[in-house]
Amino acid sequence: MIRRAIAVVLFIVAVVQPGFAQNDQPAVDWQMVASIREEGLQRSQLAATLSYMTDVLGARYTLSDDMTRAQQWAIGEMKRIGLVNTVIEPFMDYGVSWDNEYVSLHMLEPDYQPMVGYPLANTPGTDGVQRLSVVIANVRTRQDLERYRGRLRGAAVLSTPPASIALTRFSEGVTRWTDEQLRELAQPAPTPAARPAAAPPNPDVVSAVEQIAFFKAEGAVVVLESRSGWPGAVRGFARPGTKVDNWSREGNFDSLPIVAVNPEHYNRMYRILQRDIPVAIEVEIRNRIGDTVEQASNVLGDIPGSDLADELVMLGAHFDTWHASPNASDNTSGVAVMLEAARILKAVGVEPRRTIRVALWAGEEQGLFGSRAYVRKHFGDPNDAAVGVTPAYERFSVYFNQDYGPGQYRGIYLQGNEFARRTLTAWTEPFRDLGMTTVSSRGVGSTDHVPFDNAGLPAFQFLQDRIGGTGGHTNLDYFDTLPLDDLRKNAVIMASFVYHAAMSDERIPRKGAAGRD
Repeated sequence: MIRRAIAVVLFIVAVVQPGFAQNDQPAVDWQMVASIREEGLQRSQLAATLSYMTDVLGARYTLSDDMTRAQQWAIGEMKRIGLVNTVIEPFMDYGVSWDNEYVSLHMLEPDYQPMVGYPLANTPGTDGVQRLSVVIANVRTRQDLERYRGRLRGAAVLSTPPASIALTRFSEGVTRWTDEQLRELAQPAPTPAARPAAAPPNPDVVSAVEQIAFFKAEGAVVVLESRSGWPGAVRGFARPGTKVDNWSREGNFDSLPIVAVNPEHYNRMYRILQRDIPVAIEVEIRNRIGDTVEQASNVLGDIPGSDLADELVMLGAHFDTWHASPNASDNTSGVAVMLEAARILKAVGVEPRRTIRVALWAGEEQGLFGSRAYVRKHFGDPNDAAVGVTPAYERFSVYFNQDYGPGQYRGIYLQGNEFARRTLTAWTEPFRDLGMTTVSSRGVGSTDHVPFDNAGLPAFQFLQDRIGGTGGHTNLDYFDTLPLDDLRKNAVIMASFVYHAAMSDERIPRKGAAGRD
């Protein structure tokens, strides 16, 4: 009985004593973890933030008027939370602005049906309301150019094959990582097989850019496509072959109106035409394209540090979206988690040693432009001798990111940084009951932690359940599909990781030799 009582006392001390560390593990401030959990789970404001962003602000395409309005809101929200040094920081000449103002798409013959479609970004609108005949133009090779030459003038063109619809997309239910899958993710990633050499380009194949140029030269009025394969979903909002550095006014108008249509409506037109029955549609697209090249901007705000104020801990998510929905899962959910995590830290009275900075990036959807430019401007580029690194590079501690949907954090990817394993494992421990159990040596890409990692700076993306939402880049991504309880937990975990990084005696270790310094 005495031994049991001693064991209980030691357990209580381990749980409640701030800074207590077992087995020489990095310290966890259990008292602060309790405060963070109580604030974030019992007094969460995350749902209200998400609702405002999705319902009122809506889509936020980089350089659009909606993005400008939303960034002003974000600055006000950061100030309301209590962040300082809030700024909308320009990072590059991005091109001309583009806003979709109106879409109307209807099949008139042989039967009436309103249809769902959205224009691709950076394409022009129609010249008012257009009533058009629809034709199939499956242009893939040089021979196809001759096949369709002279047949497209004044028409709406079906430019892609019929979409294949995945009927199981919404019937599989909620999918979470299983224990077995998490154990597998905790193991080192298998060595990838060598990629076969890329086949030389086939000169007979027509590129997407050449296809659109052909349609325009032939006098087509509107190009229709369908690429989603998901019931009811419109997916794919980028004009083929465009880059940020050529999104000029002239470049936009050099295209045609291109409209992505949901698969059911697109396939119906396609099947009718295959019966040699004419199809007529009515379409009006109003897109507004700016007159001058403008700069894109990130939004930043700080909780200032104290004795280590010149050192930096960052948390962030990309603020920009495509334009056909509020993009609740990609990545409004991540933005709301960052703002809620900052709110929690302010609400529980955190006075961090290091400065904590919230970053809401722009230009992520087109190629991580906002985060890339931020890293280069503030920290330099160790991979470019002509640029080098800034003093802030050495004082940087860590960046935490969310961008893989709204699913619950189940762990964290080390991004190959084994020197950070011990620290991040310790910080994961208080949230095992929430399902946060796995520290994976693996890395993931295609989001805003990558520029930090490429520069040799510690940067991590959380390992999330792939649930909730209806997938990014669709017209179906709204508030109603989000798992709010998961996101509340994410905000709590994010706040705790950021707190411990800001208070630790040491910065987060870096990869390789830098991790041993």
